[in-house]
Amino acid sequence: MQDRRVLITGGAGFIGSNLANHLSADNQVVAIDDEYLGTPENLRADVDYRTHSVLEDELPTDVDVVFHLAALSSYAMHEDDPTTGARVNVEGFVNVVDQARQDGCDTVVYASTSSIYGSQTEPSPESMPVAVNTGYEASKLARERYGEYFANHYGLSMAGMRFFSVYQGYGGAEEHKGEYANVIAQFADDLASGASPVLYGDGTQTRDFTHVDDVVRGLELAAEHQLTGVYNLGTGTACSFNDLVEMLNDELGTDIEPTYVENPIPESVYVHDTCADAGRMRDETGWEPTVSLEDGIEQVCEQYR
Repeated sequence: MQDRRVLITGGAGFIGSNLANHLSADNQVVAIDDEYLGTPENLRADVDYRTHSVLEDELPTDVDVVFHLAALSSYAMHEDDPTTGARVNVEGFVNVVDQARQDGCDTVVYASTSSIYGSQTEPSPESMPVAVNTGYEASKLARERYGEYFANHYGLSMAGMRFFSVYQGYGGAEEHKGEYANVIAQFADDLASGASPVLYGDGTQTRDFTHVDDVVRGLELAAEHQLTGVYNLGTGTACSFNDLVEMLNDELGTDIEPTYVENPIPESVYVHDTCADAGRMRDETGWEPTVSLEDGIEQVCEQYR
């Protein structure tokens, strides 16, 4: 993508800052963030950074493309305050898209979630039934329904990207997320400091870990192709937490056993397994994940050498 005016909400956050830094080389990029979990320190100097909430009026939406990544993005954030969760994730989404529409923008790419598939050990296609068990999942599914509305009623290109366990490590833009960072980043940091990673249950839960570089490329392709609908961004390969700790130990040269604790998240809502079927994204854009989990773990551990 080149010579476009781009707005990225959540632009100082983990995925948003990676996207902003990537696109700013060839585009005019405005990144906005309320700095709840984001920090402008993540951004290159050529990104036009501004502090805004997605609930504000008069946002800088006079652009060609909007990437809406701002969100309260965890189960815990919504359980503590579901009203604020809905306002930020749903009302904020509608507010940004409608302001952009009124300013002439016709292309929106936004963050959804793979959590709505529930626990799945086989690759999940976009066509499979989805369910809502948490406020977080409800807010992301509501985004998808509003995405349909803006596409059907106004003719906008509205691409909802269902992310699968995106990671980069504390050496990138993930450190500021703290307890909300991906478990790869948290476990690597624990092991490197001599601490035992804490695993919920027996450690057999699995995730389709997807490197942020692949996610950034997928977001860009979604905008370039002006996709409409929902699309998975994942590798199609799942890894258990037990295996992950073993891989990290091998890479770091450590030999630390994990600590197993009772899962504090109710089993009725805990997503035990995820795995993506990204065939639709591949067929429509040519996107393929390029960073293997082995290579990604090597990159995550590089800062500890």
